[in-house]
Amino acid sequence: MTFGRRLLTVTGVAAAMAALVAAVRKEQHHLRTSRSQRNVDVARLGATVGKHYATNAARKLFASAERRIELDQQRELRTAEAVAERLGNMKGALMKLGQMASYIDDALPTPLRDALSALQSNAPPMSAALAAGVIEREFGMPPERLFVEWDPQPIAAASIGQVHRAVVLDPITGEERAVAVKVQYPGVGEAVEADLRNANLLGMLLQQGFGGLDADDMVAEIKERLIEELDYRLEAKNQQLFADYFRGHPFIHVPDVLPSFSGSAVITSELVNGSTWQDIQSWPQAEKDLIGETLFRFVFRSLYGMHAFNGDPHPGNYLFHGDGRVTFLDYGLVKHFTATEIGTFIGMVKAAAYDHDQSEFRRIVESAGMLRPGCPAPDDETGEYFSQFYESVRHDQEVTWSSEYASAIMRHTFDRTSPIAQYATVPKAFVFIQRINLGLYALLGELQAKGNYRRIAEELWPFVAGPASTPLAERERGWLDGLRR
Repeated sequence: MTFGRRLLTVTGVAAAMAALVAAVRKEQHHLRTSRSQRNVDVARLGATVGKHYATNAARKLFASAERRIELDQQRELRTAEAVAERLGNMKGALMKLGQMASYIDDALPTPLRDALSALQSNAPPMSAALAAGVIEREFGMPPERLFVEWDPQPIAAASIGQVHRAVVLDPITGEERAVAVKVQYPGVGEAVEADLRNANLLGMLLQQGFGGLDADDMVAEIKERLIEELDYRLEAKNQQLFADYFRGHPFIHVPDVLPSFSGSAVITSELVNGSTWQDIQSWPQAEKDLIGETLFRFVFRSLYGMHAFNGDPHPGNYLFHGDGRVTFLDYGLVKHFTATEIGTFIGMVKAAAYDHDQSEFRRIVESAGMLRPGCPAPDDETGEYFSQFYESVRHDQEVTWSSEYASAIMRHTFDRTSPIAQYATVPKAFVFIQRINLGLYALLGELQAKGNYRRIAEELWPFVAGPASTPLAERERGWLDGLRR
């Protein structure tokens, strides 16, 4: 079965997003003219930003880590003010929206696609001196003294920070260890704070386009999660939680954090080399199938086992090692769920995909606040409207994920022509779980991953806990047995 569903109308989302882009550009112009520290031209910005380690092993790893960005010294950011200016309004809620444009790319008119693409921009790296200044303020000494080896040029740059290679003397083992040092851009907090004001604008526009939407919960959740992304101590804690949970796993790896070299604006963790998302596009389909299964297992092992997940399913957050082995990076956007919320998620998938009980599914989504009371549509129609996300696991059969399916899911989510949409909303607990679903489905579609995902899901669903159904599952059994002891 290949997922490529019929096209759904995009009039609602196109109108809402077009209005958003126009309003954003107006707001950017206002900020640019009324605040001197933000006098950068947004158009110019869019165009220009675009077991232990022995000493020898650590230095070899340090030396071999590939740079994943092309550096242009003329784009370096030499002052904290330049960071604030150049980041401008391209981060926070608006950047997240721009990143998700790819999920609906083929459904939008070209001018709107282009406008949304302008909201997606890789941050330029800050200068070596500026990065060193962050390290010195955090630890009271320059990086050349703090680390045995320090590469002043970053190997990767992201939305709020960049990553450098280094070698440290491990305080526990006394041995040298190759590490990745993530340094937060100075001034980024101010830039994100400004973006969060635009989150209210986003909520207003979405509410205008989708009558049943309660935008307050959505905006509140976006703000909370984006503010948390600025807290590197929290991110380090979350990363170590995932590293501890998946320790010893045969094909899921999370780098350990070195707390002695981490702080409020710096996270130091073990350095990992691997292939990038771009690299694996030329790998055999069998390898891509294994990668897809690993991504799926990571998401739902985290959700059902840890009651948490990493809510940023971006291709740049993975490194691949072949045979299904994946390293998962970046824990700035982690959502933790209560037992009640997890119970709701489990009830929904059980009713929709396992029991096929549309009446029970409707009762759950109404109780969870996803569907307002009074919706005139019968249970089977409301069940079908909400259960599109479960299509890949509703039947015991092999499926092939496709980009068309992922796009159809996004279009369905924003289809305002259905009368059910006027009664549907997104409660706070569901905001980022929808993001991980959409992101995961898009990645699986790009991989064209194949497999019997119903049987894989039955292994993961707590109400089934089915037997191992794939070779990867067999490899995972020992780790699972240890987890259950």
